[in-house]
Amino acid sequence: MVNTFKTVFFLTILMLLFGFIGMMIGGKSGMLIAIGLAGVMNFITYWFSDKIVLKMYGAQEIQPGDNPRLYNIVQMLSSKAGLPMPRVYIIPTDTANAFATGRDPEHGAVAVTQGIMARLSDDEMEGVIAHELGHIRNRDILISTIVATIAGAISSLASMAQWAAMFGGFGNRSDDNEDRGGNIVTLIVLAIVAPLAAMMIQLAISRSREFLADQAGAEISGKPSGLASALIKLEQSNLQIPLQTNNATAHMFIVSPLSGSGFVGLFRTHPSTEERVEKLRSYSQNQLGYNF
Repeated sequence: MVNTFKTVFFLTILMLLFGFIGMMIGGKSGMLIAIGLAGVMNFITYWFSDKIVLKMYGAQEIQPGDNPRLYNIVQMLSSKAGLPMPRVYIIPTDTANAFATGRDPEHGAVAVTQGIMARLSDDEMEGVIAHELGHIRNRDILISTIVATIAGAISSLASMAQWAAMFGGFGNRSDDNEDRGGNIVTLIVLAIVAPLAAMMIQLAISRSREFLADQAGAEISGKPSGLASALIKLEQSNLQIPLQTNNATAHMFIVSPLSGSGFVGLFRTHPSTEERVEKLRSYSQNQLGYNF
């Protein structure tokens, strides 16, 4: 409940920020252009995200006979979650990680690395797969697409502000040099601050969705301690054998391939593993006390 509220709260703040920046920089026409450009780009990605990211990591689809252990776990847990059976993929790398994709439950896909299967027990694998099914059930691909569209529109408006500052601001409402100078300074500040604020809100939403997927994983698998143990192993493994990835897809994985702590933690795509494990262990001890 707490993280669902956080998602709604941060998404509302992001939309208000877009409205404010849009009116300050481009007016109604600028807002429409920015949201249109970002919308086209991100909704194309939404429809083809599964194919794009799976191909990016060389994921290979498997059938029941190719890896019975993995396929049976996915089949069993998707049935428990009331979800259609997703497509199952293996990524040929020793790094231990996993992600889910697909625009809706009917087009879901779960991908795991070879490394994760070699390192985790069955209980831990069930926790990981249940977490990924939680992302599918919660329609996190849709939510991340909406967030990315608004954040992208804000970045487009910031680019407009940069060009406007170069050419002396929008319009000529005043011939006073001091007023014009103040307008240019405002545009420069907005061009710098707006994309940064949008990115931080986007990452905060991503972290809240990870907590919700952990909750779903604990409920679907019925083994929160298995997921907690898996998260610890996966973080250690990713420090030893980092996954070659990029910022655009880092948020999709069950543990972040990127690092960050302290102030840098504001720019993390995931909550800290310590926080996640603490919540899962609390749930394991008293399921009614698990408050996400």
